[in-house]
Amino acid sequence: MLSAFLHAPTLSFLCSSSSSPQPQPKPRPCFSSMASSSLVRIAVVGDVHDDWNLEDDANALQFLKCHMDLKNLSDKRLRGNAAGFGALHRQRYLNNLLHPSSFCFSPFFLVHMLLLHSGDFGNENLELVQDVAALNFPKAVILGNHDSWSTQQFSSKKKDRVQLQLECLGQEHVGYKRLDFPLLKLSIVGGRPFSCGGQQIFRKRLLSARYGIQGMEGSAKRIYEAALGTPEDHLVILLAHNGPTGLGSELNDICGKDWVFGGGDHGDPDLAQAISHLKETTNVSIPLVVFGHMHKELAHGNGLRKMIVVGTDDIIYLNGAIVPRVKRSTNETSLHASNSDGTYRAFTLVEILNGQVNKISESWVSVVGNETTLEEEHILFKSDSLLSDWC
Repeated sequence: MLSAFLHAPTLSFLCSSSSSPQPQPKPRPCFSSMASSSLVRIAVVGDVHDDWNLEDDANALQFLKCHMDLKNLSDKRLRGNAAGFGALHRQRYLNNLLHPSSFCFSPFFLVHMLLLHSGDFGNENLELVQDVAALNFPKAVILGNHDSWSTQQFSSKKKDRVQLQLECLGQEHVGYKRLDFPLLKLSIVGGRPFSCGGQQIFRKRLLSARYGIQGMEGSAKRIYEAALGTPEDHLVILLAHNGPTGLGSELNDICGKDWVFGGGDHGDPDLAQAISHLKETTNVSIPLVVFGHMHKELAHGNGLRKMIVVGTDDIIYLNGAIVPRVKRSTNETSLHASNSDGTYRAFTLVEILNGQVNKISESWVSVVGNETTLEEEHILFKSDSLLSDWC
């Protein structure tokens, strides 16, 4: 199953229409009309911390790409159309038969899939990063502070593990640059790599040697400049290891300090400055900022962190750092490797339809061998306009 998933062909589907169509101002959803719409589904993986298995996570991603929960479709006619068509049976048949690598075909629309990793794979865990890079799946990655855990400056004698991580990720590492996905009408703009949060730049010598960064002002400028030139019809998603300042200073806020009494804002000031400058001086559309670093479970047993903030400007700030992200199916302990008894694997799933973020959920996928099911789903955000354009 995995080999088919990793080396799948690119597919296209055509729907024929009647030779003398009757004009309809607002046609009911049908197989051909729905297939012409496109849903972008983004799987966000926050801090991995060694919890990654290529085969199990590939199976989980394949499931999330093509899973369609009819119960959550808000339009009655769409649900009726899906039921009448036998959507789930046809969908499963197509999925198992074709295994498209970047999209899934359903009776409703083409589902395009994108994977975003916000870093902290492990303490310079090169082997795990190589596994992520080997996944034949549209993706963008930024490295975190744990990915440069021991390397304070690049070696002149041999390639260190930070250099090797960057090399194996290649263009998919988006630190201080933009990666365009024309088919998805999305551009991913990367923040500062190796961030540890707060007012000080972490691994300054690495950033200086590779990117010429000397301080927060220069870092903000590089993030800003990476977004310039984005295609006009693209949305921009900012991907950083840590979130920006300005989102709260309580210990349970999305970037709040949970390890000291009284909390504090531990966001990245350069990321906040770049976002503000882009809003003020460009027409770049930024619906979403994705990051990790600040774990969902607070220190000292103080509860759970707020993982999503919707700004006054409607930008959604999303923290994907669910740690640990892999648990045994018995819910007993965290698992740092594949397990034949099965695992639950966490992803934060973002759905973009017609250029708008419609739904965000924390999704736990059960993986037992090649069998995958949705074990839990916690809705973090849902647009009131979900699918309303199709009524």
